[in-house]
Amino acid sequence: MSAPRRDRGAGGGGADGILRLGAGAGYSGDRIEPALELVERGDIDVLVFECLAERTIALAQQARRRDPEAGFDPLLETRMRSVLGAAAERGVRIVTNMGAANPLAAARRTAAVARELGLASLRIAAVLGDDVLAHVLAGDYRFEESAAPVRELGDRIVSANAYLGVAPICAALGSDVDVVVTGRASDPALFLAPIVHAFGWSLDDWNLLGQGTVVGHMLECAGQVTGGYFADPGLKNVADLARLGFPIGEVSRDGDFVVTKVEGSGGCVSAATCKEQLLYEIHDPARYLQPDVVADFTHVRVDEIAKDRVRVVVGRGSAPTGMLKASIGYVDGWVGEGQISYAGAGAFARARLAREIVRERLRSTRVEASEMRFDLLGVDALHGPVAVRDGEPYEVRLRVAGRTRSMAEAVRIGNEVETLYTNGPAGGGGVVKSAREVVAVQSVLVPATAVRPSVEIVEVTA
Repeated sequence: MSAPRRDRGAGGGGADGILRLGAGAGYSGDRIEPALELVERGDIDVLVFECLAERTIALAQQARRRDPEAGFDPLLETRMRSVLGAAAERGVRIVTNMGAANPLAAARRTAAVARELGLASLRIAAVLGDDVLAHVLAGDYRFEESAAPVRELGDRIVSANAYLGVAPICAALGSDVDVVVTGRASDPALFLAPIVHAFGWSLDDWNLLGQGTVVGHMLECAGQVTGGYFADPGLKNVADLARLGFPIGEVSRDGDFVVTKVEGSGGCVSAATCKEQLLYEIHDPARYLQPDVVADFTHVRVDEIAKDRVRVVVGRGSAPTGMLKASIGYVDGWVGEGQISYAGAGAFARARLAREIVRERLRSTRVEASEMRFDLLGVDALHGPVAVRDGEPYEVRLRVAGRTRSMAEAVRIGNEVETLYTNGPAGGGGVVKSAREVVAVQSVLVPATAVRPSVEIVEVTA
C-alpha cells in the first residue's frame, strides 16, 4: 500500500484552514492506544510523539555506545507498528523526538517497520546535529547549575545534546516526508514546526512564534491537559481516566487555537486543566526561553467555549537569546538499594529496629557511601520524622539506599537488607535489592552558531 498525499501546501490542514495537531505521547513510556485513537478518530493532520526527557538521552547515548544501531526510544518500533498504517491511510504526518541519541538509526528502523506493513513510498526524515559533545569538551564551559568546570568530569561525561529549534524540522517537512524523527529538540518545537511550515510563518515574527510556543507547551505533555496528573477525587473529579483521551490542538493561521480531544474519550479539557499545564515547568512566565523565541505567557487568555473545548490565545514573544541549552549527561556514581516489609501488630517497632540494625551494619562493615537514606515507606519517607502521626501503621516497608563510588559497594547495601531475613526482627518479607549506575544531568549554554543541524532522508521502496 502506498501512502496517500494529503494537501501539504500553505494552509496545511483541513478545508477550513485549521491545522489539527494530536499529542500522541507525553513521555517515553506513555500509553499507545490514545495515539491510535487520535489518528483513527481525531481527524488530525500531524501526530506528535514527545518522548524525550533530559536524562533519557544520556541513557540512550550509553546504549548507542554498546550498539551503533541502538540509542533510540525503546518503544519506537511498537509505536510505529501501531500507528503507521492508519496514519499512511489518512495522510497523517508524524513528528517525534524518539530518535533520542540516534535519529538516523530510528529512521531506518521506522522504514523497516513500514516495509513489513507493506507501506511503499513512505519518506522518513532524520534530523541530526544536536550532539555537541565534541564542541563542549573542546570549550571552557561551566555548568549552569553548579558553576563547576565541565572538564573536571573527564571521561565520566556520557553525552552533550543541544536543544534544536524548528528550522531543521521545517526543512524536513518541506521535503514532503511522512515521518520526521529528531533527537534532542525543544519540546514545544515539535509542535511549533508543523505550524510554521503549514502557515508559512516568518522565523522572526516573535509574537506568532510566542503564540505557537504556547500551543506546543499546552500539548507537549499529552494527557496532562486532558485530566491526567490533574484529578483529585472530591476536589477535581475526572471521568474515565483508564481510557484517557490525548489532546488535539486546532490551530489557525493567526496562532489562535482550541484544545480539545476525541469525542467520547476519557478525561476532560477545561480552563483548569489548561491553566495547570500552562504553568507546568515554567520558571518565568514572562521569559520562557526557547531556541526560536523568548515566549511571554503573561497575557495568555484561556476561555471554555464548549464541553471539552478551550480557546487559548494571546501568547507573545521576543527575539531569542542566541544561546542554546545543552544537557550534559555524566556518570555520577552508583546507587545500592534494599527493601523489606513488616506487617501486623508491632510492625512499626520492628521496622524501626530493622532500620537501626542495617544502619549499624553498614557503619561497622565500613561500606563507603557518600549519601544514605533510611526510609519507612508510608511513614516518614516523604516528609521525614515530622510526618509521623499518632496511631501505628499496620504495615511498614523499610527502604535503605546509598550512593557509592563503585558497583561493589552499592551491592553491599542491598545485601545487608537481605540479611534481615534471618538476622533481624520477626516477620520480615518481600525483600528486593538492586545496584545501578547513576547517570546525572546538568546543563550548559552553547552559542546557536556552534550547532549545525542537518536532515537525512530514508525512503521506503516497494
